[in-house]
Amino acid sequence: MTGNFDRLFGQARRVLLGSVAAALMLSMPGAFAQDVTSPPADSAIASEIEKFCTNIADAARDQRYVLQRQDLEKLKANVDERIATLEARRAEYEDWLKRRNDFLKQAELGLVDIYKTMKPDAAAGKLEMVRPEIAAAIVMRLPPRQSSLILSEMSDERAAVLTNIISSASDPNTSKEPS
Repeated sequence: MTGNFDRLFGQARRVLLGSVAAALMLSMPGAFAQDVTSPPADSAIASEIEKFCTNIADAARDQRYVLQRQDLEKLKANVDERIATLEARRAEYEDWLKRRNDFLKQAELGLVDIYKTMKPDAAAGKLEMVRPEIAAAIVMRLPPRQSSLILSEMSDERAAVLTNIISSASDPNTSKEPS
């Protein structure tokens, strides 16, 4: 008989729990319910949204303009910096060209004729005492045969210095600072 009692008690307990759960669900009216027929947005709410959007449109446009202006100012600064760099390089090239032309003019001042008539060993001794730029200009203006004889009479170090100066002076693409 205890078996029937336990079964009846278990059934009663299940019914009681089910009814309590149902009562709880009914006491919360909107908790599990879905609103199938939600009304469309009120025209007042739509009007408020539209007013809000139109009110911030000018501010948003102004902010976009400010950001675009900042970007343009950064680009302008970058372009100005590059122009300044190019101007500096142009000035450097003009300076180099002026020094090269001055260098060539120094050789034409009549020194070439003086060294043309000298013997190679005497000319080499004298040119070793002169600034390397002037010596290179003179050697460059002499006939190749006489220049080679003078360079062969000079010390190896001095002849190498003059050769480097002559080779860089005759190359128009040479700059004083490669970049």
